[in-house]
Amino acid sequence: MTAQIEILIIGVIVAVACTIPGVFLVLRKMAMMTDAITHTILLGIIGVFLLVHDLNSPLLIVGAALVGLLTVYLVELVTKTKLVSEDSAIGIVFPLLFSIAIILISRYAGKVHIDTDSVLLGEIAFAPFNRMKIFGVDIGAKAMYSMGVILIINLALVIIFFKELKLSVFDSKLAAVLGFSPILIEYGLMASVSVTVVGAFEAVGSILVIAFMIGPPITAYMLTDNLKLMIGLSAGIGAINAILGFFIANAYDVSIAGSMALMTGISFIIVFIFAPRRGLFTVIRRRKNQKIDFAKKSMLFHIMNHENTDRENIENAVDNIYKHLNWSEEFINRIIKNLIQEKRIVVLDNIYKLTDEGREYTIRSYEEIVESFSEESQKMAR
Repeated sequence: MTAQIEILIIGVIVAVACTIPGVFLVLRKMAMMTDAITHTILLGIIGVFLLVHDLNSPLLIVGAALVGLLTVYLVELVTKTKLVSEDSAIGIVFPLLFSIAIILISRYAGKVHIDTDSVLLGEIAFAPFNRMKIFGVDIGAKAMYSMGVILIINLALVIIFFKELKLSVFDSKLAAVLGFSPILIEYGLMASVSVTVVGAFEAVGSILVIAFMIGPPITAYMLTDNLKLMIGLSAGIGAINAILGFFIANAYDVSIAGSMALMTGISFIIVFIFAPRRGLFTVIRRRKNQKIDFAKKSMLFHIMNHENTDRENIENAVDNIYKHLNWSEEFINRIIKNLIQEKRIVVLDNIYKLTDEGREYTIRSYEEIVESFSEESQKMAR
């Protein structure tokens, strides 16, 4: 197997492994926690290294996972004081733990190959140099197997605890009533995030880990509300981003990790603009339609309100109505044209009048608005 193929495989495995816990982080609105964990676990790595003096020790993953959980615990501890918000707590805890790690590296591990720039930026092109050997036989890049195992573990955890994860994300109170511990599930999720991040550290660096863990899930969230489909879409989008980034990097001789992160951003931007339900164009079109719909109903309410009154000849007159609605002539003519085409108003004796269908629609619309307002008032009263 060539180094290029190994790099591509590693990129795809890392992308898919990161998107699985990333989906739940996005749904729990904890995206910034990912950024914090991907940096603070460096403290766990250097802390364990200073004890065992072995960069290949599996205890590094344990140390990183523990510091990841420590990060979550400290953020929650500060947040529970109600003195600062969660994002402010992250802004306090994250730099504190990360700076301690940097100081320890510079003071006690200056001659050891722990390059903080590589940790942050990563270089997946170097991953094939770290080989996995069994009984002296080279079986490929170590990152393929380590991240492959983490991917399998993440998949297994989601499959086994899918109901618990789903409940804790969408209704933590119901989860507690049913006997599930939302706090335990949260810490389990953060442990999975920590292990995934430290496993991908040497191969791709924390910046690309953040891109894979947050980018594809957010992109998938723009496309669907179905959790299972969202997980599948996230994994697929992450894999495609890794593949496209790899070929772009090869074509233009640029950073592979940077190209993969770039494709993650580009894919999000495309979906952000063109998504069928939540895309920017769709939202703009929906708001435009809502404006027109609101204007139509306002026109109908105005006509019905002055129908069969002394001021009908003034308020609903063809030449006069735009003055009373305080709209431009161009806009009001457009609304009137639409209402006439929909057979909701007619012109009789130079006065706008409701048709039977228009009157029925107007009354129904009014009742819907009153009912909606009543429901909102009851919610606020609770």
